[in-house]
Amino acid sequence: MKMRAGYCIFILLVSLTLFGIVDVCNAGKLSYKFYKRTCPRAEQIVKEIIQNRTQSNPSLGARLIRMQFHDCFVRGCDASVLLDTVNNSTAEKEAIPNSSLSGFDVIDDIKTAIERVCPKVVSCADILALAARDAVSAPFSKPLWDVQLGRRDGMVSLATETNGNLPSPFANFTSLIQLFNRKGLDVNDLVVLSGAHTIGVAHCATFSSRLYNFTGKGDADPSLDPTYAEALRKQCPNPASPTITVEMDPTSSLSFDNHYYDILLQKKGLFVSDAALLTNRNSNKIVTRLQRSRSSFFPAFAKSVKKMGAIEVLTGNAGEIRQNCRVVNP
Repeated sequence: MKMRAGYCIFILLVSLTLFGIVDVCNAGKLSYKFYKRTCPRAEQIVKEIIQNRTQSNPSLGARLIRMQFHDCFVRGCDASVLLDTVNNSTAEKEAIPNSSLSGFDVIDDIKTAIERVCPKVVSCADILALAARDAVSAPFSKPLWDVQLGRRDGMVSLATETNGNLPSPFANFTSLIQLFNRKGLDVNDLVVLSGAHTIGVAHCATFSSRLYNFTGKGDADPSLDPTYAEALRKQCPNPASPTITVEMDPTSSLSFDNHYYDILLQKKGLFVSDAALLTNRNSNKIVTRLQRSRSSFFPAFAKSVKKMGAIEVLTGNAGEIRQNCRVVNP
């Protein structure tokens, strides 16, 4: 152990002297202190910018946690969702499921600030993971979960790869659990991560099929509370307008809490994929457990979001550390 520690220190000093970018003792794995030596101010820079931006944009938490989710489910958590389209290669962010993502400018600002202090050290993938955590945690006095670091950035982003990788709001339980299982996540992770729907809004097109002619008889989805369905019809005309959004968690879309599970059991889950969580015995039990105890939701979410943040990550010498999150390095 002493020899390994001494070797790591020696190699670290050489690496920092010659290259200024590598912590070889952490290479190849994620850790909570990954930038302790190479960029000790990284997490504080992210926190300060996020605190400033959430003051004027309290919905930022919902936007960034959704962005991280969409990034991790396609090619793993490699910041490929941040890349812009190049030539004829349409990037992930241009795919229909990602067309409503926002907050890219915030990630750009954070990257610029960190590059001034620690050039070519902190990955865009790690910045996104930290920013999502800090934005969701902004209303609280402490971070809601710890973020492991050490991801590297991918160099490929293809809109076509969102198909079959991003969960659809129209998906049934079987489709959802099969997709989550392929990503190394289980039914508990599915239900817990769906709890992020307690914050944010959704466009009418993602759920309006439940409101009009659901079974071909001019009716609404019978699994949706009739009174709630009527209220949604007043907000979302048919055909759906691309400009209208609705709170995913009525009256609570800016509060990160377990209220999502309340509305789910009241048959007010907005998406088909929300209602699907009640159609399986195991997932229904988890919904009920999380609904009964707010205190159990936070540690459960912390555990599941950590698992999500480690999906197919690039570490060690894989990928790169982008200097600009929107383009691969020249």
